[in-house]
Amino acid sequence: MRLKYLTFLILIVGIYACSSFPYGNTNRQYIRQAKLLSKKIVLSPETQSENQLPLAKEWVGTTNFDLRKPNFVVIHHTAQNSCEQTLKTFTLERTKVSAHYVICKDGTIHHMLNDYMRAWHGGISSWGKNTDLNSSSIGIEIDNNGFEPFEPAQINSLLQLLAQLKNKYQIPVDHFVGHSDIAPRRKVDPNINFPWKTLSSLGYGIWFEPDANYQLPTGLSIQHALSLVGYDTKDSIAAILAFKRHFRQDSSRLMNQADSSVLSQLIQSKLKN
Repeated sequence: MRLKYLTFLILIVGIYACSSFPYGNTNRQYIRQAKLLSKKIVLSPETQSENQLPLAKEWVGTTNFDLRKPNFVVIHHTAQNSCEQTLKTFTLERTKVSAHYVICKDGTIHHMLNDYMRAWHGGISSWGKNTDLNSSSIGIEIDNNGFEPFEPAQINSLLQLLAQLKNKYQIPVDHFVGHSDIAPRRKVDPNINFPWKTLSSLGYGIWFEPDANYQLPTGLSIQHALSLVGYDTKDSIAAILAFKRHFRQDSSRLMNQADSSVLSQLIQSKLKN
């Protein structure tokens, strides 16, 4: 009788656990996918080539290697109405979108994907000569509908996370960018309320105030100047809007002397690095 009761109790607890945590199945799918990828990593290089390369018959493996590490951080807003909605979006296969981290309004951080894995957060994007940001970056999504200010708890958690990532992966100070920076023709996140200046003061990104001593050289177009910073300027208006959203927290498309001063300082900073 006691054994039957215990079996029944375990069954009830199991059912309750499954019903109270809706991501058990997707977590198991994550593990399966990670195992499949790990099998590819441990495979030795081929000694025969389909393309008729003159490969040596015997494979000689080097002992000097490690994992490729992320070199950029791309910050997004979710453009959704809740953290739960974003978690669901990122666990549905049909959406084909994901991020390494999601930060909820109360500051809770969901680490959804191993940092060494390639998340699908940047889409078609570029920054300078880097045309595959998904392969070189960590994506951080902040729960925000796209128009509202960011919660202090979110920014506090973000700063803690950025400190960890910068220290762990030695990410350069100017490699902290926004989604609209790398995809100006498609994206507008994070929105104009995002505190880039605060991040820069702590070493996560760069920021300059207008300075009359800095102006763009005569003959250097705004479009060319933006491309020197890293922007895709195929759509020059979109590039200007992305630049002003990030570095001027301004939504207009007109460039004034103050804007040009900041742009000039960004270029000089880029050339120094």
